[in-house]
Amino acid sequence: MVSALSGLSRDVKQYLLITFNYWNFTLTDGALRMLVVLHFHQLGYSPLAIASLFLFYEIFGVVTNLVGGYLGARLGLNRTMNLGLAMQVVALAMLAVPSGMLSVPYVMAAQALSGIAKDLNKMSAKSAIKMLVPKGEPGALYKWVAILTGSKNALKGFGFFLGGVLLGWLGFQGAMVAMASVLVVVLILSLLWLGKDLGKAKNKPKFSEMFSKSRSINILSAARLFLFGARDVWFVIALPITLGSVFGWSHSAVGAFLATWVIGYGLVQGLAPRLTGTARGRIPDGAAALKWALLLCAVTVAVATGVQLEWHPQFTLVFGLMVFGAAFAINSSLHSFLIVHYAGEDGVSLDVGFYYMANAMGRLVGTVLSGWVFQMAGLAACLWISAAFLALTALISIGLPRGADHEQGARHGI
Repeated sequence: MVSALSGLSRDVKQYLLITFNYWNFTLTDGALRMLVVLHFHQLGYSPLAIASLFLFYEIFGVVTNLVGGYLGARLGLNRTMNLGLAMQVVALAMLAVPSGMLSVPYVMAAQALSGIAKDLNKMSAKSAIKMLVPKGEPGALYKWVAILTGSKNALKGFGFFLGGVLLGWLGFQGAMVAMASVLVVVLILSLLWLGKDLGKAKNKPKFSEMFSKSRSINILSAARLFLFGARDVWFVIALPITLGSVFGWSHSAVGAFLATWVIGYGLVQGLAPRLTGTARGRIPDGAAALKWALLLCAVTVAVATGVQLEWHPQFTLVFGLMVFGAAFAINSSLHSFLIVHYAGEDGVSLDVGFYYMANAMGRLVGTVLSGWVFQMAGLAACLWISAAFLALTALISIGLPRGADHEQGARHGI
């Protein structure tokens, strides 16, 4: 590995190491989610009870992104990334105990630790890209952010498959030990080779500066909250239960379908720069974010209408999910580029952390609503709430800077 990297520049080596860290972490994150779902389903837990196991995972993501951005700016992104890897090792080790010890509070605590680890790792990886791409090259920045984000989601989908394979091959406890062992090796490599002062702010930020003072970032963060709430309000609980209990799909079929969807979603994210115009020299701005949010809203309204009217509901749902996934992937990739583009050069993780705090809040709101609304009113109601959230995303996106204002906002963090 060392000889293969010897001819590359320092920044490229750092990018590859960060991506390697992120990829390995993401594989364990996806596998862990599937392992918990399948294992606790085997133990007789209901879908809603299983969903509750992930509640602390989402709640702590909100706090971690906010505080993690502050820590990244003060201590350096290398430390926050390595801390995330170490915490995931501890979370996996906590779950590698006999099944009789896996009470709901204990698993929720391990999932909380894993949620903190995941968001520290993600915030560090996304922030580091800003430091490694040459200034004044937004097209290159968009490309590398899209590759990192898209590959992460494709690997998370593969992690779902990996979780099922490991459960059948090694059992729940064996799978935990295997994944923890791999991450220990990754952590050692990261401690040895990752830049020591990556992302550390020149001027130490105060704790009160965790909250962004940039209008562009505040608007984008609000849009992101509703964007991810719109996905999870029907995707997290309502969709898998509907596929299994209403359409009669097996658990393995549901897992395989969702894994395939996430992989496809990640691949589209990687292609987003070409699909949104950078191949023709256009750098997306607030107008692009508004356009794609409106398109996603229209797709969701169409799917909700088909489900509400029971028009070939299985076809409507499955085909609609595919179209929704492609449009959502482009929206997500656009947002991921815009936050890194808008973030200030000094203490970039503060802005990125604040933004992903809103992202985590959206996932939390969507997860809670997915269980509650589906139980009270069914899948169609979840889809209509999703459409309403996307309409709010579009409305908020009107305030994002465009054209010359877009570049000025990126340079000055306004």
